[in-house]
Amino acid sequence: MAGEEGGETIDKTAKEFDSKATIDSSLSNDNNSTSNSNNNIHHQKSKSFAFRAPQQNFSIQDFELGKIYGVGSYSKVVRAKKKDTGVVYAMKIMDKKFITKENKTAYVKLERIVLDQLDHPGVVRLFFTFQDTFSLYMALESCEGGELFDQITRKGRLAEDDARFYAAEAVDALEYIHSMGLIHRDIKPENLLLTADGHIKIADFGSVKPMQDSRITVLPNAASDDKACTFVGTAAYVPPEVLNSSPATFGNDLWALGCTLYQMLSGTSPFKDASEWLIFQRIIARDIRFPNYFSPEARDLIDQLLNIDPSRRPGAGPDGYAALKCHPFFKGIDWTNLRSGTPPELAPDPRVHSASSEDQDSSRSPSHAGSLKAHDGAASASEGSVTRLASIDSFDSKWQQFLEAGESVLMISMVKKLQKLSSKKVQLILTNKPKLFYVDPAKLVPKGNIVWSDNPNDLCIQVATPSNFKICTPKKVLSFEDAKQRAMQWKKAIETLQNR
Repeated sequence: MAGEEGGETIDKTAKEFDSKATIDSSLSNDNNSTSNSNNNIHHQKSKSFAFRAPQQNFSIQDFELGKIYGVGSYSKVVRAKKKDTGVVYAMKIMDKKFITKENKTAYVKLERIVLDQLDHPGVVRLFFTFQDTFSLYMALESCEGGELFDQITRKGRLAEDDARFYAAEAVDALEYIHSMGLIHRDIKPENLLLTADGHIKIADFGSVKPMQDSRITVLPNAASDDKACTFVGTAAYVPPEVLNSSPATFGNDLWALGCTLYQMLSGTSPFKDASEWLIFQRIIARDIRFPNYFSPEARDLIDQLLNIDPSRRPGAGPDGYAALKCHPFFKGIDWTNLRSGTPPELAPDPRVHSASSEDQDSSRSPSHAGSLKAHDGAASASEGSVTRLASIDSFDSKWQQFLEAGESVLMISMVKKLQKLSSKKVQLILTNKPKLFYVDPAKLVPKGNIVWSDNPNDLCIQVATPSNFKICTPKKVLSFEDAKQRAMQWKKAIETLQNR
């Protein structure tokens, strides 16, 4: 039966997240050396190991969930505070149904296994995992300083001293990752997170690739079944050799580092253009235009990191990372005591958030980042801005039954649907499809769908008070009351999505 097979597959995916795993030692013996070479994976000769980050018997109801940090096609990362301890995590929530349907199990397993074995101050830490019927959960270190991308956006561009500090910490973390035999494959400002005091941590290992001599123990079926030359990553940071289907190397990450440093100093990526196709043409042609205000040292380092030959990029050649660290751009950096340095001052978020943005529904926990990568689907930039506007009120796995594969919730609130003589509580949900609908929260059945239109004449939101708003379509006008006074947030979220 198709349904039964689907359920069995989901159960299998869940079991693969067990806190202990046994490795068949025969996978790493000499008889399989040819196979291992073909897969670019080296399995450590270990019969078994226990995950440092165990699988716990937690429920999502054990956490108070706040703002969304990021959204991908099968996962979202939200701020999650453990109710009994008060500890805050970045909770990565992954949709089991989508993972199994799209054959992403290997990516998820590999990310979990790699994060479990990495131990460096410049890499986001995984603390524990758990699961329920619909989702897999990874509790990651919460970086309260946000994304480096946000600092670049708020400041317009970074001062060279600030960019040097961030680049040095990124280099330090990348050196460690590469020393473990791993290629990250999605280095970009959005994946360089900042701690509360402003230090860099590399996040999102959903595209990671263990090389043949990797020091990471890889479980059977935990490696992606693609070849190392498969295109993953984000368009503006992809090196030319990947576009030409060459095998992945450590040089891929160094190219992306060069793009990231350029973006820190200029405010925009070096190959930015109107479409992915045009971006790729500029990458292949190495069409780089340096602003006049770049220092000679910064320009030279970026120029070297964006070398067409990946083996000639500083950090990838025979001298290793010593060649990168001794570049004149990094003059004055104390590599031995790097993390003891004083980080640049963080620019605060200029937007005013209502106090209710971190409020929780009294009866439920509110409610991912995946990065936006080629194998992972993509979301528009405007959708990302919607997730920053949206204040999630009571998201948990039960609402996923109303979503299609790859569909993500952008905003959700428990509201009153007002009628002439009565009112009724409904769960109002906005998704990235885009789709706008409401659900009976008690019976968990759909109660109404609001026809979406990008045309404000066919779909508009009128705000009467901080709590009351109307959603207007040609055929009907629906009135809602949001006790958390998020009427204006609903208006901004819907209008931003209309203008995507």
